Formats: sequence, C-alpha cells, structure tokens
Amino acid sequence: MGVLDLQIDDGVATLTMNRPDAKNALSADMRSAFAETVPALAADAGVRALVLTGAGGAFCAGGDLRAMAELRSGMTLAGWRERMREVQPWLRTLIQFDRPVIAAVDGAAFGAGFSLALLADFVIASPRARFCMSFMRVGLGPDFGAMYTLPRVVGVQRAKELMLSAREVDADEALKLGIAMEVVPVDRLLPRATALARSFTGASPLAVSFVKQDVAMSLGADLEALFSRETDHQAMCFTTTAHEQAVQRFLAKQPAAFRWPGKDGDAA
Repeated sequence: MGVLDLQIDDGVATLTMNRPDAKNALSADMRSAFAETVPALAADAGVRALVLTGAGGAFCAGGDLRAMAELRSGMTLAGWRERMREVQPWLRTLIQFDRPVIAAVDGAAFGAGFSLALLADFVIASPRARFCMSFMRVGLGPDFGAMYTLPRVVGVQRAKELMLSAREVDADEALKLGIAMEVVPVDRLLPRATALARSFTGASPLAVSFVKQDVAMSLGADLEALFSRETDHQAMCFTTTAHEQAVQRFLAKQPAAFRWPGKDGDAA
C-alpha cells in the first residue's frame, strides 16, 4: 500500500490517504499520486462514485510543514508559484468531477486537508472529526480551492471568520454550518460513505452530471441562463435509456434502481 491507496469495487472508487504516522499530511509523493490517480478516475466510465478518506484515525493534517521548511532556503517566488500551479490541474479535475464525491472524515482535516474535504459533494464526519483552516497559524493564505469552495458552503462572512481565526470546528458545529452533511459513529463512517457512493451506481450518470454542473455554476448565473440549462439538460435526460428504464420500473411497481440509503442502511 502506497501513500495513496486506490480500491475500486462495483463502481465505487475509494481513495485513501495513507501516511497515518503524519496524520496523512500531503507529502510530495502523495501530491504526485493524486496528480496521477484523479485524472485516471475521471477518465474511467466504470467509476460511478468516489469516496475520499484517510487512514489511521485522521483525514489529512494539511501540507507537510517539515518538507516545506526544507524547501524554503532554495525556493524563489517563481518556484513557490509553480509549486502551487502543479496541484491545480488535479484539484480542478476533482472539483469538476462529474460523479458524486463523498469525503469520509475522521480526526483532523486541517489546512489543505480541510480544503480537500470541501471538494466533495457530501462530507460524512465521525464525532472525532475536527476541521480547521489552519493557514493563518503558519502565515499563509488558504489554498487547494478553499477560496472557491468554503464561501459556497458556509457563506462569505463565516468563511472569512474561519479563515482568519484559524479556529477548530468540531463535528457538531460542522454539521450546523453545513460543512458536514451527517455525523455518524466511527465504526459506521466508511460503510455509510460507501453506501451513499454505491447508491449512485443505480442513478442516471447524465442526470447526476447535470446536477453537479448546474449547481456549481448557479451562484454565478442569472435566471435565464439556468432556465436555458434546465431546458437543454432535461431534454437530453428524457432521451436516455436510464430514464426509459426508470419509468418502466415505476409503472411495473418495481423498486427504483436509484434509492438514497437511509442512515440505517435501508433506502430512504
């Protein structure tokens, strides 16, 4: 098992950050592994949903500060810029991933680790989860897409407060702020995230993709633009086999192929 472990089972990809001794801090090797793995997953039509998690009771402690300290002496301003640009292609791919992404967060999600969790469509947290925009503690600004994602999740004022205070948010507050969608016991964390992911193997891939695309751009679009997208996308969905089969199942009084799993494991 490497620093980033990938398992694919029945359409569900599980990507596990695996540096438990360092609370899964983002080493150069892990960043390289993300750069290789994320585009490959995006290109694999057999992957219907992605679960992102961390090993050893932590999600991700953020950047590897020890490694960054070693870089300081020889790194120019241009070099730091290039270092940041190197991660942006795979971050962009993850933000624009056209299938559901579920983050299963146990323990620390600090700095860039918090930013990674925010890239997910759904965050499932354990009671031990702690979220922190810790960048100000080390004299840095947020990165890994947090300037885009966090205000969309918690609003502009609260995003500024979390970024500038660098305070920790526990699981209960994360739930109240909308950072976490659910809080579940530690032993149910990965099974719950996997159940959510697996439910989408029965959904229309086109409909899921359109929801993600349209919601992502909705805050920057006017009503007419969204009406236009609704018209085009719904018309395309009407022509799919997935819609035809779903209607046939409904008329035959059969269970729907896509059913959001309830917290007890049954379909909601």
